[in-house]
Amino acid sequence: MAKTKPFDEHQTEYENWFIQNKWAYLSELKALEKIVPENMEGIEIGMGSGLFAEPLQIKTGIEPSAEMRRKAEERGLQPSDAVAENIPFPDNKFDFALMVTTICFVDDPQKALQETHRILKNDGYFIIGFVDKNSPVGRIYLENKNKSLFYQDAKFFSSEEIISYLKDLDFEIETIYQTIFGKLTDINEVQEPKRGLGEGSFVVIKARKMGGKNE
Repeated sequence: MAKTKPFDEHQTEYENWFIQNKWAYLSELKALEKIVPENMEGIEIGMGSGLFAEPLQIKTGIEPSAEMRRKAEERGLQPSDAVAENIPFPDNKFDFALMVTTICFVDDPQKALQETHRILKNDGYFIIGFVDKNSPVGRIYLENKNKSLFYQDAKFFSSEEIISYLKDLDFEIETIYQTIFGKLTDINEVQEPKRGLGEGSFVVIKARKMGGKNE
C-alpha cells in the first residue's frame, strides 16, 4: 500500500521544507541537471508536487498522493495516479526515467526498479537521486525518523545497495554525482556537485538500460 498519508495530510509542510532548505534543494537540482537529458521523452516516478519535474521540464509522471498530484497539476504537469511497482505505461516507451527520493517510500524496491526498466527504451536512462543512509544527512534522518512527518515509514538505502539493484537488472552505471556536503542547516549557497561517492549525502546515479532482463 502506497505511503501517501503524510503527503496528503502535510502537503504545505512538504512545500515549506524546500523553501526553508532552499540552498540544499537548489544544490540537489543542480546535480540532477548535470545528467537529466534535454529534449527527450521522460517520466518522473514519484513526482510529488513537481518541485523537480517542473524545472527539469518533465511533464509526465506518476504519483499516488492525491494532494501531491493536485499541486503538480497546478504547476502544469501531468501526474497519473499510480505506484512505482505498477507503472501504467507500455514497454519501451520512455527515453529516460527520473526517481528522486522516492525509492525509500516504495513497498517493493526491486519491483519498482523492474517496472522502471520495463518502460525504458533500450539504451534509455534511469536517473535516481537519493540520500545515502551511510552519509552524514542519512544518519541524521535514520536517527530521527520516528520524529519526522514524512520519514517514519521510509527505508533508506546505501549507494552500494542501489548500485547492486541496478546491476542485477542489467543497468550499466554511467555517471554518479554527489552533493549536500555538510549539514543541511549550514548550506548557504548552491553547492557544485562532484563526481563519485563518499563525500556528499545526496547521490545521483545515471544508469543505461542494456536489455536482457525485461520482465
